[in-house]
Amino acid sequence: MQKIRYLLATDLDGTFVGDEAGLRELLDYYDSLPDRVALAYVTGRHRASAMELIRGEELPVPDILITDVGTSVFAGPELAEDPGWSRRMTENWEPQTVRRIAGKIPGIRLQDLPDTRRVSFFSEGGEPAEKLRQALLEEGVPHTYVFSSGRDVDILPEGGGKGEALRYVIGKFADGDARILIAGDSGNDLDMLMLGYPAVMVSNAQPELLEAEGHDALFRATRPCAGGILEAWMHFYGNTADIKG
Repeated sequence: MQKIRYLLATDLDGTFVGDEAGLRELLDYYDSLPDRVALAYVTGRHRASAMELIRGEELPVPDILITDVGTSVFAGPELAEDPGWSRRMTENWEPQTVRRIAGKIPGIRLQDLPDTRRVSFFSEGGEPAEKLRQALLEEGVPHTYVFSSGRDVDILPEGGGKGEALRYVIGKFADGDARILIAGDSGNDLDMLMLGYPAVMVSNAQPELLEAEGHDALFRATRPCAGGILEAWMHFYGNTADIKG
């Protein structure tokens, strides 16, 4: 795949998707630019669910698809799975152990997912989720812990997550001086928003995200969803003339 010069890396639900008029405005703007902006969708959905959303909402097919909260990476015209990231996500990963430990904690309910590279749960509030986090630490299980939206618990392989997956993708597929914008709306987007690249929290972001400390390149949009992405792109990269050449 040719090196990417301009990249929007965005969560799907509640960020890229959620405001049809704002999405059309954003896509029309990108279509007007002299250089193509590549798309990376970074989602908690598994691949089949993400593709169903892309078809159902008639979204552009992305150049890169990061699914399952950053545990799977697909790239290129066929969205083929990246073997390097796949190897990384299967090393030292013990999903059966995670399930066993979680099964002892009241208030934690296993989600039914088609891929074993993450184990996800619904938590009845923050207390059961915290008990699971502590239990995994006490047993020394290699993992990455993500709690979002007040109920979703994702236990990922060590070194997983949207942020690390996106860091890998940028290093492999983007120019060294690529213009990048990262967009999100919930707690499982926090690590990618904090990579240090220009980033945006859309105005409809979850409280756990809005309350997080920012950095110099983090923009807090006044518009929701894709309208907030457009607002941030204009903030960082200005008008068409600014990205020529």
